[in-house]
Amino acid sequence: MHAKPTTHRRRCWAWAAWIPALMVLGTATPSLAEDNPWQATLRLGTASPGGTYAVYGEGLARLISQELGVDTVPENTGGPYHNMALVHSGDVELGLTTLGPAREAWHGKSDVAPGVEMRNVRALFPMYQTPFQVITLADSGIEEISDLAGRRVGVGPMGGTCANYWPRFLEALGVEDVQYQYDGANQLADYVAVNLVDAFAFCAGLPIRAFQNLEARHDVHLFTFTEEEQARLVEAFPVAPFGIPAATYDSQTTTQHSVAFWNFAIGSKDLPEDLVYELMARVLEHPNLSEALHPAAADTRPEHLDRNTVMWFHPGAIRYYRDQGYAVDGDRIPPEAE
Repeated sequence: MHAKPTTHRRRCWAWAAWIPALMVLGTATPSLAEDNPWQATLRLGTASPGGTYAVYGEGLARLISQELGVDTVPENTGGPYHNMALVHSGDVELGLTTLGPAREAWHGKSDVAPGVEMRNVRALFPMYQTPFQVITLADSGIEEISDLAGRRVGVGPMGGTCANYWPRFLEALGVEDVQYQYDGANQLADYVAVNLVDAFAFCAGLPIRAFQNLEARHDVHLFTFTEEEQARLVEAFPVAPFGIPAATYDSQTTTQHSVAFWNFAIGSKDLPEDLVYELMARVLEHPNLSEALHPAAADTRPEHLDRNTVMWFHPGAIRYYRDQGYAVDGDRIPPEAE
């Protein structure tokens, strides 16, 4: 039996009510642990189960544990906004974030902690782009963005990138009276299946596991924006145009026009420089990240470092990029590395 999702009209952050679910996915081998000079355990903030962050983060934690001998624990969180706050406060050492939420947090405009400029966070490496897409049941009568007016639309967990930007996007496109529902990706896909919500509008690296799971059980319809809607969003928000390739899902037969944010791995400014350097090397020089983490990790490459126009890089990351022949923008150099 499915519990009915809760509708909220405003974003909020209740620290006392939120308890991360911990999942340890990899323990260092004895030989690696003996070689570990840091004697550390790292906590990695991801997002809700069913989204790409959870899958990518679990794989990343396992990779770090195995390659560096540093036990790394992935924690399910509310996503990019919360991960910025958790890394800034020291509640986790590593996290995953999206550049839109990161920009707001960096400048003290995050709803998680209004007025707090989260400058204890340092960028590490680029992950992949997060495009926006909608899934419904094939017989829902919803064919395009304008059809979402007056409907019950799931947008991911409260405080996540999707939950913050989908309402802004739809308002900018003149789609009114939407009843937003907030929950994890797997839960919202289940709500679509039993008609507790009419559509699930999400954003994550492709393919989205919750979309795949819903498609495997039901006839579905996937859609994004028209070219004109895409252009309006690119003009109004810090997003880039993105084409979701045909056959990303079995039900998707054409390339779809979307918009996307870049995602970056982040870490505390207090992480040792040599640890971050080794972490960068083990991740970015891995022979098959798409298999180790998620298919979207095909874009986890050092040449995308310039997509970060928001945060300072960690000194260990800067040293790695320079050793590989990449220039780091002067505006991305933190005070401790100048």
